[in-house]
Amino acid sequence: MPLSLATLATALLLLVAPLAPAAESVEVRGARFATQLDLDGQPLALVGHGLFRYLIWTAYAGAYYQAPESPEPAPLATVPRRLELEYFHAIAAEDFAGVTRDSVRERLGETAYRELLPALNAFTRAYRSVEPGDRYALTWHHDTLSLALNGETLYTGDDPALASALFGLWLGDRPLRDDFRDALLGRR
Repeated sequence: MPLSLATLATALLLLVAPLAPAAESVEVRGARFATQLDLDGQPLALVGHGLFRYLIWTAYAGAYYQAPESPEPAPLATVPRRLELEYFHAIAAEDFAGVTRDSVRERLGETAYRELLPALNAFTRAYRSVEPGDRYALTWHHDTLSLALNGETLYTGDDPALASALFGLWLGDRPLRDDFRDALLGRR
C-alpha cells in the first residue's frame, strides 16, 4: 500500500523534530523572557517564570534567572541572579516605594528593617512609574545590586542584606504570593 504525502511529511517531521534547537525564550501572557542571559560574561539560566495576580488583576509576568553552576535555586544567596518583571498595568513610582518598604518591614521585623532603612530608602527613591509593557530587572552580580527599568540602570549598591530582602519579597520563605514564588523557582 503506497504512503500518502501527508504520512511521509509526518514521518519526516518526527525524524527531524529532535534536531530542532531548544526554545530561546518563553512567553508568559505576551511577555517574552529569554531562556539564557549573559551579564558581562556571566551566563544566567532561566529557572522559572509565571504570572503574579493581585486580587482580580493579573499584575505582571516574571522570570527568575541564576548562574547555572548553582544546581538549586538560591535566590537569597550571593550567587549571580536576576528577577525580571513585566507589567500589564500602569503603576506609580510612589506606590512601588510604599509597597516595597511595607513588605520588607513585614518580612524582616522592626529591628532588621530599621538597620536596612537607609539602603532601602536609597533604593526606593530610584523607582520610576511604569506603563503596560515596561520591565524592571533586579540583579545581583559581582557583589552589586542593581535595578533597571527597560534596560536603563536606576540604582546600584553593594548591600547583600538589601539584595536578600528584595529578592525575598518574591522568592523567600514569606513571599508576596506562594504560587508566584513556586513558579519562578521552577516548582510547578
